[in-house]
Amino acid sequence: MYFKNAEYRIEDIHLFRDLDQENLALSHDIIKDCPIVKACKGQVVLDANSSGSRLFIVLHGSLGITKLNEDNNHIENSITQYLPGECVGEISVLDEEIHSATISALSDSELLVIEADILWRLIDELNGVARNLLQLLSFRIRAANAQIRSRQKVGEFYRQLSMVDGLTGLHNRAWLNAQLPGLIENAHATGNALSIIMVDLDHFKRFNDEHGHLLGDDALQTAAKVLNAGLRPTDFAARYGGEEMMVILPGTAQKAALGVAQRLCTKLSKTRVFLDNRKPMPHITGSFGVATLEPGMDSAQLMTAADTALYRAKDGGRNQVAL
Repeated sequence: MYFKNAEYRIEDIHLFRDLDQENLALSHDIIKDCPIVKACKGQVVLDANSSGSRLFIVLHGSLGITKLNEDNNHIENSITQYLPGECVGEISVLDEEIHSATISALSDSELLVIEADILWRLIDELNGVARNLLQLLSFRIRAANAQIRSRQKVGEFYRQLSMVDGLTGLHNRAWLNAQLPGLIENAHATGNALSIIMVDLDHFKRFNDEHGHLLGDDALQTAAKVLNAGLRPTDFAARYGGEEMMVILPGTAQKAALGVAQRLCTKLSKTRVFLDNRKPMPHITGSFGVATLEPGMDSAQLMTAADTALYRAKDGGRNQVAL
């Protein structure tokens, strides 16, 4: 069947929208011998691995971008659909490259096929068709950009999620490994001070043995809240591993870092883990090791210095701060 023999109206096709009667008649004359083909539900209309030399206009039914499942069968993606009056394949006709996606029939459909030479004739002879095609391309580009931005936001959300410790809500070790070297590099470049505090909860194994691992998790969450509450917006707290945590203090020299560590140590020692009147109300304490960045020091050396200070605090009796 050809378009001239069908009952479809040319003015219902978006490509010919807003044309006057004279240009509609000319357009009809140009496309009257273009064939109309049927596409059964699930049939591939455009394959992403093939080049395109024709435009498909949906006259009846619907098309959609599809992808392959594990069995190499095409499954529909309902996010992007092409309904009656809309076209597919225009970009590949214009640039003569392969199709950007695989498009299949979402339902039994009838499609008007316009070969590349016919489309170029329409563009050359009818300014209205060229204008409509430009508007279509503009819409497609904006839609694609919106999808990209949406995916970027989702990707950033999951990236941030992967950098957060699920139990304490602090940054995790992956975040620490990714961010601390950059903070140190910036401190060296700008000449600003930077200190870190390594924190280890005292006798945490004994706490777990006496009160159970669930309350041990409560203790970790409580300690994390104490650390977060005692920091500036420009400071960072991360769970280093197990019951060890780390505080990063950009722009903070040794004396000020010692003051922060002592304040956190005191606050932690006064914090109750749980408020069940049927049980003793234990406090948790921590040992704090402070290290300040020195010229030429990298992240591994700074962390080693803080860890060494932490063990001095533990050897000194715990629940205290050491350099």
